[in-house]
Amino acid sequence: MPEVIFPGPEGRLEGRYHPQTTKDSPIAIILHPHPQFGGTMNNRVVYNLHYAFHNLGFNVLRFNFRGVGRSQGEYDQGVGELSDAASALDYLQSMNQNAKHCWVAGFSFGAWIGMQLLMRRPEITGFVSVSPPANMYDFSFLAPCPSSGLIVNGGADRVAPPKDTHALVGKLQDQKGITITHSEIEGAGHFFEDPNMEQMIGTVDDYVRRRLTENTR
Repeated sequence: MPEVIFPGPEGRLEGRYHPQTTKDSPIAIILHPHPQFGGTMNNRVVYNLHYAFHNLGFNVLRFNFRGVGRSQGEYDQGVGELSDAASALDYLQSMNQNAKHCWVAGFSFGAWIGMQLLMRRPEITGFVSVSPPANMYDFSFLAPCPSSGLIVNGGADRVAPPKDTHALVGKLQDQKGITITHSEIEGAGHFFEDPNMEQMIGTVDDYVRRRLTENTR
């Protein structure tokens, strides 16, 4: 998988890009957890999401937000990180101009950034939010949520408690025109330690596979 360096708002951004051999494959970007708490593009959840999407036929890009690894710049409270994500999507689209489907997946802080990107980019057709920290960040900007997607959380998550995720899902499910699918992995913590990782990735795989099948009918 080639290392890539692409331009971001505050300088270079470091990523890993995993293309398909077939033309016109769908595209997906994967967003990592909080930079100030050890979050990088090589986080296990992010890594596994990356390969789940690639195995489903996507051209996939994961990258380090500003100030992480070899990415230039400094942490910017989520504002700059959203700009980084937009730059990453621009870069991915520039190499895949005929992609029919565009997805964003994020874990924890990355889920919050991904949902904001969803609001700004109408070409995003689906999303996966893993362990969205609804107790820490305001998700009220999702009014209305522009795309159907999957929210996955752990039933034993102490970082982003399930009750807050349930409240977020409830608000989104009340909106018309989209379908929010929710899956809670019983006994799983925030980081989906084994054996919960396999179950979480299986849930993502099943959901994305079903959506792709529906879109090709």
